[in-house]
Parts: sequence; structure tokens; C-alpha cells
Amino acid sequence: MVGGFHVPTALLVAAVLGTLWAAVAVRRRQQGRGFVSDVDRATYETLHTASLAAVELGDGLTEDGAAAAVDHLRAMLGAPAVALCDLAGPLAWDGAGTTNHRPRAMEIAAESMAKGRTTVVHDLRCDDPACAVRTAVVAPLVVDDHVVGSLTAYAETATPGFTRATEEVARYVSTQLEVAEVGRERTRAMEAELRALRAQISPHFIYNSLAAIASFVRTDPERARDLILEFADFTRYALRRGGAFTTLAEELKNVERYLALEQARFGDRLDVRLLIAPEVLPVTVPYLALQPLVENAVRHGLAPKVGVGHLTIQATDLGSEAEIAIEDDGVGADPSSIRRILDGLATRDSVGLGNVDARLRQVYGDRYGLVVETAVDSGMRVTFRVPKFTSGVHA
Repeated sequence: MVGGFHVPTALLVAAVLGTLWAAVAVRRRQQGRGFVSDVDRATYETLHTASLAAVELGDGLTEDGAAAAVDHLRAMLGAPAVALCDLAGPLAWDGAGTTNHRPRAMEIAAESMAKGRTTVVHDLRCDDPACAVRTAVVAPLVVDDHVVGSLTAYAETATPGFTRATEEVARYVSTQLEVAEVGRERTRAMEAELRALRAQISPHFIYNSLAAIASFVRTDPERARDLILEFADFTRYALRRGGAFTTLAEELKNVERYLALEQARFGDRLDVRLLIAPEVLPVTVPYLALQPLVENAVRHGLAPKVGVGHLTIQATDLGSEAEIAIEDDGVGADPSSIRRILDGLATRDSVGLGNVDARLRQVYGDRYGLVVETAVDSGMRVTFRVPKFTSGVHA
């Protein structure tokens, strides 16, 4: 016992108050000799247990996540039993009292969730004289100022320290649930952006592609067949329903299909060069991050140009990052108009650039948005970088 707390509870309060993730110096003796003290070991174990619980709550307050996290939460509190509930009912229980107390978990938690504050329930009924569960401390779980559930810690008696520790763990769980909600919001935003991008692809590209294919049906049937296959593969990829990420190799393959269809229209007026470092082909990128930029270069930069237009697509290995660049020598654009597009203030014929920029920033942060270099009659160069490894980002 330390100051009226069990050691795990006291350590938890010390670690969680203010910020759970404050830097904790885990000093070790020489290799193989372990921790300097039992306090160091217990502190490390508490923080490690907290990190395990965070992983299980990554998808929010789900039944599976609660079932996997509840034993870690009980270990953090050193409690005989812990329960997690959402507004609909009990999600998970760990510890003693399963027969007598688990069926009443929602009844015990109801007042705390209704009032949005911690409640303590004394003298819990139990048919077992040796039962270690006599008191329940219920703390609400709050996300965006709304109660979404409760954490209930059971004990023989509820000391002030045990009550406070339960509140701190509930705040910690609430923080993890807020992080999960941010992740879901980001996913929903990306899905909305992708729907907008797919809507753009249909009117801007499909008609012209079919017209180009039709022009070869009589004069060059074999090429028409090849273009039909390219068109089918392109639309299958571009309109797919699935993950928000893919590999750079898959994006480039789809860009090649797009360019094959555009070259059927432009013929010798479109000259394309690909300079791709093989090392970056497996790098994960947002789905449909590259093709809209290439389409913008062809449609707005090169199509209005008189004579041959040159397009270069380059992917470079920068160590921990990959850089992708799309450069054309077309008619260029007024930089102020591009700025309006990237700021979301212009919508006509600009969904591609703004969409890709927004999704890159959503995934990797603001410093990973598009960089656009252009001027009227001076072509355009669009570049972006992506980290080779980002937590939660995979094809």
C-alpha cells in the first residue's frame, strides 16, 4: 500500500494526471540486470498496459474492442472487476462477480451516463459472502461533449484514491475514443472526396474516350479492340469501391491506361516520358492521387497548346519519402487561380487538383500537400511527397 492506494492505482494516478504520455525515464541497470526499482518496473508496466488498451480501442467503443481492452483497464486500476457499457447496454466484463454483478452492469451505470458525472454505488447485493465486489465506481465516457458509455470499476470499498483513478482511466478511454472518431471522420471525408472525383471522371473523360475508340472501329479494328480493353480496365479501377489507398505501381498502371486513350485522341501531339525509380513502386499512395493530376496536365495544359505537347511523369526515391512530379510544357495558368483552387474557393473544372491536395493533407498533414509551379504560357509542374511508411496507411 502507498498512501492508501494499491501500488498500480497510485502509479496510474501519477502517470495519468496531466498527461498519461508524459515522458517516463525507464532507467535500467547494465544489460540483463533489469529495472532500477520496483517503482520503475511498475511504471513501465502501467504505461505498457495503457498502450495495449489504446490499440484495442482504435475502432471506437465496439463490442470486440471493449472485450479486448477491458482486462488491460482492470490491470491499470488493480480492481477486482471492470465493466464497459455503451448507451445500449453492457459491452464487456472482466474479473470477479460475473454471476452476481455482471447482469446488473447497465443498471449500475445508468445514472452516471444520464447525468454525465461519476457516481459511486455502495453495498452491492451479492449472494456470495466471500465476494470481493461490494462497491462500484462509475465514470462516464465522453466524446465531443456527448456521453457515449461508461467505465465501471468494482472493489470491496471505494477509497477517494480509487475513485479518482477510475475517473482518470475513464478520461484516458474517452481520449482514445475521440482519436478513433477523428479517424472515422477522416475516412468519411476521404470517401466523400473520392465520390466527387469519380463523378468528375465520367463526364470529362468517358465520352471522349468512346469517341476515339469509335474512330478506329473501321480503320484499325485491332487498335480499337486494344483501346476498348484499356478503357474497361481504366474505368474498372477508377470507379472501384474499396480501400482508400493503393501502391504507386497500381496508380502508374492506371495512368498508362489513361494516356493510351488520350494518345488515341491526340496522336503525335502528345509526347509522354516516364522516369520512375523502381524503389518507389511499392510505396502506398492515396487511391486516384496521380491520374487526376495527369488529366489536369493533358486537359488544361496541353490540349489548348498549338503543336506537340510534352508530359513528364517522374517518381524519385528520397530515402524515407517518395516524390512524384507531373510536368507539362502547355499553356500554364495564373498562379492566383491555382491558389484559389487549392484553397477550395474555385470549383469549376478544378475538382482534380483540389481533391488530391485535400486528401494528401488529410492523410499525411499539411506539409504534404501539392506544390504547384506555373505561370501563363510557361507550363506547369505539380509535385507531392509521401512518406514511405505511415501508421494506419496501407494498400
